[in-house]
Amino acid sequence: MSDCRPIGIFDSGLGGLTVVREILRLMPHERIIYLGDTARSPYGVRSEETIKSFGLQCANHFLKHDIKMLVVACNTVSSVALELIEKKIKDIPVIGVVLPGARAAVLRTAEYKIGVIGTPATVNAQAYFRAINNLDPNIRVYGRACPLFVPIVEAGLYDHDISRLTAQHYLYEMIDLGVDCIILGCTHYPLLLEVIQGTVGTRIQLLDSALWTAKEVQDILTALNCITSLKDDGFEKSSFLLTDITEDTGIQAELFLGRKLKSFQRVTLDI
Repeated sequence: MSDCRPIGIFDSGLGGLTVVREILRLMPHERIIYLGDTARSPYGVRSEETIKSFGLQCANHFLKHDIKMLVVACNTVSSVALELIEKKIKDIPVIGVVLPGARAAVLRTAEYKIGVIGTPATVNAQAYFRAINNLDPNIRVYGRACPLFVPIVEAGLYDHDISRLTAQHYLYEMIDLGVDCIILGCTHYPLLLEVIQGTVGTRIQLLDSALWTAKEVQDILTALNCITSLKDDGFEKSSFLLTDITEDTGIQAELFLGRKLKSFQRVTLDI
């Protein structure tokens, strides 16, 4: 038994392409329909009500497509609006990026101290805190909003003195607190992996929520016997939908995806 329908994935912008990259690395024959709300990105500095509204609009767009799973690849939407989306999309599995990252951190912490970095909305929603404490209430969780990381990445400054100084500013407290794991709670942050690791040192393990989300997607599809039977290159058969396209879009997308995208389709979300 197999299911050859595509996997739906959405994010507020292009950062969710890191999740696409990891899914295709694990399951190269799967087709993806990716939606990036680039016209309204970033979500992380917006109000909770606005994030819920935008997240539902993105999820509703997939009702037009016959998908077998929906992945909310945006940490901000996963933190604020996942339950609302699960109620809307009832016939297929819906997963976010929070719980997979939380599970990975709980399994790896030895000091029972975990750090979470993300957008202000992600940290303030405390979804990672709840997920970790539901898994193990003895673990202490420390959050730090890092609002400058997203514009630094999107400006291409991820390997620059600006990114290193910003990482030092945001992360020195976590080093002092003695955390031994830090969850990268934003899909932009893998591009800052080397800078962040260089700041916190090798004693602290960095956990990429994109990687662990991809593993969970694979586990769920395997358990449901829904892995595709197609042998085509899934990337070549995938669709990439964006609400705004600029002259820099292709360059930025390649940074997150690790390969060049041949084309995008511009779409308008129903409001």
